Amino acid sequence: MIIYFSGTGNSRDVATRLSSLLGDDDVVELCGKVLKEEVLQAKQPCKSVVWVFPVYSWGVPPVVAGFIKSAKISGITVAAHHLVATCGDDAGLTAKKWRKLMRRRGWTAASASTVIMPNTYTLMKGFDVDPDDVAQAKLEASQARVVEIARRIKDGATDDDIVTGRFAWFKSCVIYSLFCRFTMSAKPFHATNDCTGCGLCARSCPLDNITMGNDRRPAWGNDCAQCLRCYHTCPVAAVQYGKATQGKGRYLNKTAIATTAKSHLESNK
Repeated sequence: MIIYFSGTGNSRDVATRLSSLLGDDDVVELCGKVLKEEVLQAKQPCKSVVWVFPVYSWGVPPVVAGFIKSAKISGITVAAHHLVATCGDDAGLTAKKWRKLMRRRGWTAASASTVIMPNTYTLMKGFDVDPDDVAQAKLEASQARVVEIARRIKDGATDDDIVTGRFAWFKSCVIYSLFCRFTMSAKPFHATNDCTGCGLCARSCPLDNITMGNDRRPAWGNDCAQCLRCYHTCPVAAVQYGKATQGKGRYLNKTAIATTAKSHLESNK
């Protein structure tokens, strides 16, 4: 079983490739009803569960951590769990935090790996998407990296193969806590006058946190994962986050995002 959470498609892309390499078609996206009901049933008793998600401020995304803490997953009693975290540069102590979550559930944490993918976070000063050439180079390098990770999972690896980076403890234990406490609000999200009312942001939101008003303008609720899918998918760049995103770039993983909305809609049936 492969369980993934993705905003702009990077983690979805990696999960899809791992599904092919591992011969595992039991792939579940954390969105819609899955997140609301917190109940999963493996298609068949599985020997491994692969968690794929983006690194959030050098830690586990709160939406993923919350799911791990309380989800009821059937058919994985003796399964080994593997982490595959996508990150723009480094992951800090994300693997250590994930292993702690696994231990609390009584689950066996096996290998932990990172895949460098294009940067997508734009909501703070100094953060922006990568230039096109840098993003493309990362995507090309990720091909061999995902193959290597699939081999590690098949071989039953139990170690960490992580790009930790500098000042890992400070990033994952101090900055991450501040990030979760003070920067996760959806209130600054708004649509400028360029908004055409297409509703793509609302249809794409993995938490169903965006509604379209009678004026065909999006409104954000309080259940935001900060995945930035609404920002990056807006076809006219009308979605902004206060003044923090003005003039910044947009990014979508083109090999994955085309089917994201379809998967999200199917998960709500």
